[in-house]
Amino acid sequence: MTPELRDKLLAGLKDGSIVPYLGPGVLADVKNVATGAPIPADSDSLILAMNDGKPMAPKLMYEFPRAAMNVELKRGRTTVTKFLTRTYGETQWTRAAVHDWLKAISPGYVIDINRDTQLQDSYADVPHNLIVGIARIGGTDFRYKIYFWDGQAYQKSEVINTAIPILFKPMGTPRPEAVYIASDADYVDFITELMGGFSIPPEVKELRKGKQYLLMGMRLNRDTERMVMADMIYSAAEPSGWVFIAEPTDKERRFCKKVGLDIIESDIFEFIGAVEAA
Repeated sequence: MTPELRDKLLAGLKDGSIVPYLGPGVLADVKNVATGAPIPADSDSLILAMNDGKPMAPKLMYEFPRAAMNVELKRGRTTVTKFLTRTYGETQWTRAAVHDWLKAISPGYVIDINRDTQLQDSYADVPHNLIVGIARIGGTDFRYKIYFWDGQAYQKSEVINTAIPILFKPMGTPRPEAVYIASDADYVDFITELMGGFSIPPEVKELRKGKQYLLMGMRLNRDTERMVMADMIYSAAEPSGWVFIAEPTDKERRFCKKVGLDIIESDIFEFIGAVEAA
């Protein structure tokens, strides 16, 4: 990465023209405070954690939503919800370097497809909006909940205050309510409504026009995550942004070219270290 690109990315994150989009890789340095075990964040580690450390059948190991659907069918949806809440809401984890770095920059709009609470912790000192994705819920056409953090607690809200930071957690979080997009059925419902425009609040649809995105900790070789991302960044500028992939596959190169993402063949931790050094 050139110094010019590094400066451009940092400036864009600070002024809001570039939106951070966080994937599992930003949690790569996070450990269990009690045991030192790494946090399960990517697909494989989540499946193993959900199945008591044992691999599932090869067809289920393909992707976490598929494995979660299998568990849901056998033991109920609440089993998956309790697993995710236990993992992300009841276990103590060390801080992620990326989240400390983001806290110092304080972007006005962040998309985080992880289900942990570190992004929310980073903004705990300031009022902010929290958007949480939901699925398979009756009584509403929309597939999100909106909360306002007043500095002390989250309150349900009907609108978004665009003058304060917006944190979008499309795949859910344990706080303030344990709500997750996890199984295949969840994703089908959420993505269907996302494509129809019902999974993103109108204020965010307006805000995101012409933005560029910096994908951090993301691999783009899974169809589910690619479909969510492509719709989340709809109305982006051209090119739509950048993605850190140290060793991209041919499939990832083709996809990034199709959606207008420039691949930065580098590690996100090298990037934030360079920024701190600068």
